[in-house]
Amino acid sequence: MSPPRPSTEQLQRLRTLIADSIAGHKAYDVPGVCKRLGLGDGTTDEAFNSKFKYASKRLAEVPATDLLSVGRQLLEEINSYELSEAIAAIDELGSPPITELTRKRIAFIFGSGSLASEMDDLALVSRIWPVKDMKPVFEDHSRDLWASPHTLADDIAECRVKNRSWKIPDFLATLGFFSCSRSVVSKFLNEIVHPLAQSAARQKELVAELNTHLRHDGYHLADAGRMSGSPIYELRPLPAGVPADESISAVLAAFNPGDISSRWQMAIDRRSSDPAGAITLARTLLEDVCKWVLHKAGETYDEEAELPTLYRRLSKRLKLAPDDYSEEVFRKILGSCQNIVESLGALRNKLSDAHSPGPRRAKPLPRHAELAVNLAGTMATFLVATWEARKKD
Repeated sequence: MSPPRPSTEQLQRLRTLIADSIAGHKAYDVPGVCKRLGLGDGTTDEAFNSKFKYASKRLAEVPATDLLSVGRQLLEEINSYELSEAIAAIDELGSPPITELTRKRIAFIFGSGSLASEMDDLALVSRIWPVKDMKPVFEDHSRDLWASPHTLADDIAECRVKNRSWKIPDFLATLGFFSCSRSVVSKFLNEIVHPLAQSAARQKELVAELNTHLRHDGYHLADAGRMSGSPIYELRPLPAGVPADESISAVLAAFNPGDISSRWQMAIDRRSSDPAGAITLARTLLEDVCKWVLHKAGETYDEEAELPTLYRRLSKRLKLAPDDYSEEVFRKILGSCQNIVESLGALRNKLSDAHSPGPRRAKPLPRHAELAVNLAGTMATFLVATWEARKKD
């Protein structure tokens, strides 16, 4: 299936922006710029009469299929936020968007606070938008004629950093966050959870919150590496072929005491990139669920107890022990559940990063991590669902 074709309006805007960008050069350079871009020749006198008309006349001859290539080539020479956005809007046709509703939910996460814990909001957004070159919201008529031009950066410094008169939704709307390309939103999300922008605790919390909303559009912030030991995240499409992820995420997000939901998100994110770490997180996820359900049920437990011990205690409380059932089929299923929990503990000890691997220990592969994480997620949701049902009873 061929991708959607850009609209007439999109193509016309792209031609206009390319012509305008070319016209930003000196008149005597315009013919050479057009020639480098594969456009028709012309005279310097023609360019001196009108640089914009010179470029527009030659761009009118370029087929729509070649226009994007011309725009991309020009972006290699100049910085133009508007031109890059026009190209991104066409490039992203037919691919899953990050919807306006998801963007509004993201803005709501920050409430009345700041976007970042480790830098001010102007410093953060300057890493994403060219705010020093963007038009201001307010005209400053008192500004000295010879002073540097008033820009959006000045408005942000006054209305967001200094006196906080702009709330987060208004601030982001001023930047065009709710209508900009997915490429810019991706850059925003990558920067906002960067270790330079957030403390370790806030980063962990924020990634979990953002992923709760992004998953509805088919994306997530995935663990992409380390900077001086701190995790770096990148926006990526959710892995295909794992239909259970969404339902498990929903159950654990609704339950979500402590770090359970964020731990699950980290586990599924690391299945491919860090199998050993994912296996460790799978085990810890089940331990967390067991402890929290026992706590909610008013049961005591040893904080140092291993997962199999915690599970056996919880299974008695929830009436999930095989001995609680007379039907053989249920006894077998629940016995298998107990074996799964014990096996996850053994797999973690053998293949995870919880202990020194030594020279002869086998290294886990992504398929091992996927098995461990999926089993842990399934068991965790089963325990949470059983607890919710027992509460109603």
